[in-house]
Order: sequence, then structure tokens, then C-alpha cells
Amino acid sequence: MGQTTGNGEALDAALPQVSDDALAKAEEFVEEEEGALNRFGGALGVAVALGAIAMSLFHLYAAYWIVPAMQLRGIHVGFALVLTFLLYPVAKRYRDRLQWFDLVAAVLALAVIGWMLYWGDDFGDRATDPTTLDQVFGVILILLILEATRRSSGWVMPFVVVLFVVYAMAGPYLPPPWTHRGYDVSRLVGQLYMTLEGIFGVAIDVCATLIILFTIYGAFLQFSKAGKFFIDFSFAAMGGKPSSAGRAVVLGSFLLGGPSGSGVATTVTLGSVAYPLLSKSGYERNAAGGLLAAGGLGAILSPPVLGAAAFLIAEFLKISYLDVILMATIPTLLYYFGIFLMVEMDARKYAMHDVPLGEHDSLATLTRRYGFHFLSLAAIVVFMLMGYSPMMSVFWAVLVVFALSFIQRDTALIDYDVFARRVPLVRGLWGSGLRKALESGSTGILNVSATCASAGVIVGVVTLTGLGLKFSAIVLAYADGGAQALVKFWGLFGVAATAALLAQMKLLLTALFTALIVWIVGLAVPVTASYIICAVIAAPALIRLGVPDFAAHMFIFYYAVLSEVSPPTALSPFAAAAITGGDPYKTTLQSWKYTMPAFLVPFMFVLDPAGTGLLLTGSLKTLESADWTSILLVTAAAAIGITALAAGLQGWLFKKTSRLEKWILIAAGVAIVYPSQGTDIVGVGGFLFVIFLQWLRRPARPLPA
Repeated sequence: MGQTTGNGEALDAALPQVSDDALAKAEEFVEEEEGALNRFGGALGVAVALGAIAMSLFHLYAAYWIVPAMQLRGIHVGFALVLTFLLYPVAKRYRDRLQWFDLVAAVLALAVIGWMLYWGDDFGDRATDPTTLDQVFGVILILLILEATRRSSGWVMPFVVVLFVVYAMAGPYLPPPWTHRGYDVSRLVGQLYMTLEGIFGVAIDVCATLIILFTIYGAFLQFSKAGKFFIDFSFAAMGGKPSSAGRAVVLGSFLLGGPSGSGVATTVTLGSVAYPLLSKSGYERNAAGGLLAAGGLGAILSPPVLGAAAFLIAEFLKISYLDVILMATIPTLLYYFGIFLMVEMDARKYAMHDVPLGEHDSLATLTRRYGFHFLSLAAIVVFMLMGYSPMMSVFWAVLVVFALSFIQRDTALIDYDVFARRVPLVRGLWGSGLRKALESGSTGILNVSATCASAGVIVGVVTLTGLGLKFSAIVLAYADGGAQALVKFWGLFGVAATAALLAQMKLLLTALFTALIVWIVGLAVPVTASYIICAVIAAPALIRLGVPDFAAHMFIFYYAVLSEVSPPTALSPFAAAAITGGDPYKTTLQSWKYTMPAFLVPFMFVLDPAGTGLLLTGSLKTLESADWTSILLVTAAAAIGITALAAGLQGWLFKKTSRLEKWILIAAGVAIVYPSQGTDIVGVGGFLFVIFLQWLRRPARPLPA
């Protein structure tokens, strides 16, 4: 997928090309995250496509007209399970072949959901005393969800779910402090299948009411060719400097990732276009892959869509999704600010040179012809600011994308020839972008739906057993012991062991333990599942120490996102390495280098009340009376800290750093990120000291003749 340039085919030939094999290997990582779908032809393919379209249309209907919660969630799970068993093969060797056991699983899914819907309100009323058939159907549903999750997301998440179920049943036999009364199959089925506290709880509620609608919205953008415009716009806007290729990757990641919410897909889409230019600029394979993965990671952090976990934050905290977008604004800007700094330092560190970014229309021409895609991107936020609910906002935004697509013939979701009757209506609609968007909107949500249903089992067990409170107590106990040991150690150097110091150390250690727990969980499960699990077992510990609930949940969300660049589930860096031909693990380390400065920022909004200014105080309502001076100061401190960390990690500020300067910069960045007046002074002082040292090492001006 080499890009031609103003110099013609000569430059195109000089650029290293991304081979079809490399792209195919990268697509395998996308499939590992999103699942490998069967591709059926003939009547079977049409039938499955119609089922997917029906799922999208049902959820668009449910966004506008009220559907009772139990019905909506049940129908959503039913659609998701049936389509998962039809579209995801039980094993790779059965791909693109429908087996009898796939049909049996799909029929069982319909039966289980049909049984629940048939009884209506009576079904939930007997949750404390389920009938034998209730228990049979409940066990079948749990097994179907585990299998659907295994097919679409791998075996790790089902294994984790089984561990939680075993924990619920084996309570009396566990050692303290994990001991509890224990629950039999009847009680578990009542909790997980027959109430809104388990499988059909918060996670599936958010998936059925928000995530799928945003997935449909993203599909409409994709098939109206918004993604191509965003890439072209980024390359047109960033030409002319040695850092242009890197800058274009960062801007393209932000624009492309915003509507997609998928880190791996953004990495692959952009990498196939951008890697030849990064290589020509002077990036070696692993550094180029690390930059592409870091940019793709921003897709999960970027408004207006963010990742699926962001919708769950709104539901857990009972706040508007617009408030979640608000909270993500400054951290997202700081994240991309950090990568931009890295790119600029790369250009100087590696003495990069200019590379034309491709033959494309001018920025003005692109904006004039296709700038309406920016309106499509902003529509959701505009509707929410007008007072619409998130569901209604995305519903109307989908209609806006559909309407605006007709501004240009090549972006129209229904070909003009259909309206001119030059193409038969049915054939024209079936081959249209509209049909593909509706189908893709449903198939793109299946792995998330299965993950959310599995997470519902975990949440139900945690609620039933009180595991969240126990886990928090254990974390706090370890943090308290560690804080006392640290304070005692510092006492040897004359530091007074005050209650305030002890409390601050306890909070710091709790935050470190929480970040470590989220990171470890994220090694094994996707971002959405990692956030859900840690929101119910780890967030209470931070909240009990006085951290605002919104800050605690955003802290967990940002560290859950690290799973995208953390082995063994570092799918984004591995996909980037497949494109660049680099080493997967070296590429992962490079992606850590690019992302590390911004990922220390979350500590700022849990360790000090002033740090919540980075989250714009958590809501539009509180922002009206916020101290803007404090918000600007904490944002400036974060920016300086990111700059110091970026320079230290790159080994380059205005020039190559000495070993002493490098470690002073890293220490200064960490000190500034830790929110206290004393550490800020030390950090800023260290940063200025390095600037002074580099000024002293400037080349001497020659004396005049």
C-alpha cells in the first residue's frame, strides 16, 4: 500500500512497502482482539447478514422507543449469542463452515432467552426460589456465555469467570479472609440469570443501550469513508518538516481512533499507510511500530467515543456520558502532547529528513470536499449539549452521518443510481454502504457483548459474596503496613512521622497496588473486562481513602487501557510489529516509551484533591463553580512533568542528554507528577537545572575575524 508522491513513482519505489503477508499477519491480531468471523456465501450468508441487520435495527428502534430493561437486555444477549455461534467457528479448522453443534448452540440460546421473556415479571419474582427448569436454563446460559466468550475473545476470560463461580460455591472451604457462607446452584442461578444483578446487569445494560449504538455510528462513519478522509487530512496538514511523518501518525490516530474506539484496528489501518513514510524519515522498525501502537492506543482514550469501558464508567457512577467525555478531555490532550514531544525529539535525535507525505489534494480542497465528516464526528457532543440523552444523541448522530454522506457521490451510503432507478432497488440496497454499516454495527459488537455477559457473572458473584469489600480491606491492610514501614524508615533520617504523612503514604501505596492489580488483570483479559473486574474489587479501596469516585474509576480505566501495550496481550504493538517487520517485544518496549509519560498522569488525580482539575472536576455542573486558576496550574504542571519524562526517556532535550541529565529529568518528571508543592518545586528546579546544563554545553560562537 505504498503512497505515490509529487516525485512520482521513483519515490514510491524507494519507500519500503508493506507486503500482503505483513498485512495478513497484522489482521490476525485484529482478529485476535475482535474475533475471526466466518464468511458465508449464498443463502446462508444472506440469512446471517439479515440477522445482523435485524439486530442493528432493533437497537436503533430501542433507542427511540422505550423497551423494558429485562426485555432489551435479554433480546440483546439472545441476538449476540445466536450470531456469535453462527459467525465465530468453534475452532480455526472449522472456519467458514457451519457445523451442527453451532446450530444446536444457537437454538439453545434462543430457548434460554425465550424462557426468560415468556414469564415476564414472574420470572424475576421467583429469583430466590428458582424452579428446576429455571436452574437448567440458567446453567445452560452460563455455559453458552462462556463458550461464546471463548470463541470471540479467547480462553482466558472464561477461565477467570469459572474461578469466580468456584469461589462463590467453595466459600466455606476457603481460608480467611476469603471465607464466606457459600452458594449453591439454585442461589447462583437466581442471582445471575433471573435478576438484573448478574448477567443482565450493568455491563450488558451499557452494551445494549450505548456501546452497540456507538458501534453502529462508527460503522456508518467507516462506510461513508470518514476514515479515509481523516488519514488524508492528517497527511495533508502535517507535511513539510522532518517530524511530519510522526506528526501525521499522531493526528491520524486521534481522528481515526475517536470514532472507532479500537486500538488494534487503528494501529493496523494507519500503519499500512504510514510505515513506509516513517521508515523513509529515519525510524527503525521497532521505533516505528512503537509509535504506531502508541497512536492506536489513543483510540481508546479519545473523545467522542473512547473505548467500551468509558460507557461503563457513566453507568457505574450514574453520571452523564458527556461528563465522561469532559473528564477525558485534558488527559487525552496530555497523552497526545506527550507523543508529539516524543516525535519532535525523534526528529532531532535521529537527524530525520523531510519526506513528502503523498500525492493528495491540498488541505483546503480536502476540507472543502469532505469536511462534513467533522460535523459527523461532533454531532454526538452537540446533541448531548442540547440536552439529549446519550442514546438519543447517538441515534440522531447516526441519522446525521447518513444524511451528510450524500453530499459527495463517492461517500453516499446509498448509490445515486438507486434513486435514479438505474439500479433495481433491492439489489442497490443490498450492495449499499447502508446495508454493510448495519451489518457491521452488529457483528462488531459480538465479542464485547460476550465479554460484558461474562463480566456480569463476575459482578454478580462479587455482589453476592461481598468480595469487593474484602478485597479492599486486604489492599488497605497491606498499604497501611507498607506506609508505617516507610515512615519508620524515613524517621531514621529525621523525617517526622506525622499522621498526615502516614495517610499520604497509605494513599500512594494503595494507588500503586491498584495500578499493579489493574495491570496484572489487563494482561489476561480485554480492556472492558479488566475495567469491570477492577471497578468492583479495587475502586472501593481508593474511595474509602477519600479519593472521589469519578477519579478512582478514571484511574482504573487508564490503567486498564495499558493492557493494549502489555505482554502477553499486547495486541497493538504485536500488530504494528507485523507491519514493520520488527521484533514484537522490542516494539512493545518502544510503545511503553512513547506512552509512559502520560500514564503517570492518573496518579495526579488520585493523590491530591487539586489533581481532579485534570478531570475538569468530574462534571459540567461542578465545572461552573470550579477554580480555573487551579485547573490551569495543575494542567501546566502535568505538561512540564510529561516534557521532563519524555526528554529523560528519549535521552534528548535540546540536545543529547548525559547520563546524569537523563536521570535528573526522569526524577524531575516523577516529582512534578506527584501532586504536592514541595515535589513540584524540586521537579521544576531539576528540569530547569538540566536546561541550564544543556545551555552551558552549547557550541561556542566563533570570534569575529
